[in-house]
Amino acid sequence: MNFRIAFAATALAAVVSSVTPWQEAGAASGLRARIFLTQKGVPRSLSESGVVRFAQGNKATRLQETTDAPIEDRQWRATLVVNFNAPVGDSEFEVLFYDIQTDERKFIAPAMTVFVNDRTQRTIVHKLHLKRPQFEPNRRLEMVVTVRRQEVGRYRFQILGDRVQHSGEVTFTDDEAR
Repeated sequence: MNFRIAFAATALAAVVSSVTPWQEAGAASGLRARIFLTQKGVPRSLSESGVVRFAQGNKATRLQETTDAPIEDRQWRATLVVNFNAPVGDSEFEVLFYDIQTDERKFIAPAMTVFVNDRTQRTIVHKLHLKRPQFEPNRRLEMVVTVRRQEVGRYRFQILGDRVQHSGEVTFTDDEAR
């Protein structure tokens, strides 16, 4: 009798562990993404495979900031190319950013939502603008792409730029002397 109970319990545990609700949707469906950043303009005339080849050949792991504004207003502009191994099957996906400069991985909020025009698309091209003060210069970051809250790809990169410089001088004005 104890053998039957033990066998039934083992069989039940095997069935439950194979259909757990917290199982990764990405792992279950096999959806994975290759992620690229480029600071060069992606030509519009390229095919889907051409876009991926262009992104691979021009990928940036060090983003340079814009220099056409005061330091406080500068940003990092890039083109995000995400190539999924299968159609996304959803109308959107999320891009999360983490600061990995220190041992502690720090989330940089909020997440960026990228909307997909066609659920059957495998390659998505999206303009990316990382703005100050949310993003700080000279930091190492990790970008994580999630579909239906399941991680499907990661990309590590650095953002380079000038820090705000303070002269250390203080000027006092005497309003009564006027």
